[in-house]
Amino acid sequence: MNQPKIVRPETSQPARAQWFDRKKYVTINFMVHKPKCVQVAFHTDKMVLCCKNDEDDVIYNELYFYDRIQIHDSRERVYDRTINMLIRKLTPDVAWPRLQKDPAKSSWISVDFDNWRDWAHEEDDGKAEYDNYMDMIQEIGGHRVGVAPDMGDLSDSD
Repeated sequence: MNQPKIVRPETSQPARAQWFDRKKYVTINFMVHKPKCVQVAFHTDKMVLCCKNDEDDVIYNELYFYDRIQIHDSRERVYDRTINMLIRKLTPDVAWPRLQKDPAKSSWISVDFDNWRDWAHEEDDGKAEYDNYMDMIQEIGGHRVGVAPDMGDLSDSD
């Protein structure tokens, strides 16, 4: 899969972006009003976005990732006000403490706390909840006393 070579324009500005982390994917949402001429290139260590907004301002973002990604399983989707990217991690089940390789925070990147979840202990919490539920079911089932009633006297032949 050959990706286009995107050259940085002489005059451009970065799009604001929000990101959040999941077990297998990282989601990045670039805020661009009515994007057009959208070009995206995924590389194992970075991604490049170039487009124009509704006022023909040139938008350019180049982002070196915290960890490597799977380029063939990463996608972008263009909407009216955003460009959403679903980036597949090369090593799943490893939390990314930040989006970029560089620990210095870029002014155009922020964390999407509305969609952020601490998934690292999610399975353990789910297992404990399931165990508590099963214990409750066993307790309820253990309180039944006696045998089931005989229903033989209920018949339609009257």
